[in-house]
Amino acid sequence: MELILKYFPGISTSQRTQFEALYDLYLDWNSKINVISRKDIENLYEHHVLHSLAIAEIIKFQPGSTVLDVGTGGGFPGVPLAILFPEVQFVLVDSIGKKIKVGTEVSNAIGLKNITLKHSRVQEEKGKYDFVVSRAVMPLGDLVNLVKKNIKKEQKNALPNGLICLKGGELQHEILPYKNIAELYNLSDFFKEEFFLTKKGVYVPL
Repeated sequence: MELILKYFPGISTSQRTQFEALYDLYLDWNSKINVISRKDIENLYEHHVLHSLAIAEIIKFQPGSTVLDVGTGGGFPGVPLAILFPEVQFVLVDSIGKKIKVGTEVSNAIGLKNITLKHSRVQEEKGKYDFVVSRAVMPLGDLVNLVKKNIKKEQKNALPNGLICLKGGELQHEILPYKNIAELYNLSDFFKEEFFLTKKGVYVPL
């Protein structure tokens, strides 16, 4: 939890309480439905919560924005972002029902009012959003093709509407088709922990 306060010292008391509750909730739910590797649950704040919040270093969503989280698993990056941006509406989708159950139970337990979780595939999602976010669910080109139908035309944020995804490793070949429009971010520019040395953020306006 100290990590969250280190990088986001301005959060409110209620946001702090919500972030603090995540560890015990995910620990409990993970023992029933495995959404985070058992070895990795100890690193929940660094590897999952703070990693999700890297998106907040790329863009500060304006109040009233709508964001679709594709392949959310147990709620990442959507749940941490929904805590950080209480005036933004988040819709989280995943094709695996038991993972959506975990995300739903965690969201309900901490009283998140700006989040909807759906057991569905992104191919079936008809809604329009300012941004789509995801954590390493599939190759960038496949994801762009699936979500471009879900991007609103009207703009209200500092960045044009589009896709922001969190990925690791070598991405040059993946972003090649978008090299003239995509932005690549090194998460180590935002967060100093060793875990982030190989982690990247990719923004593609759509």
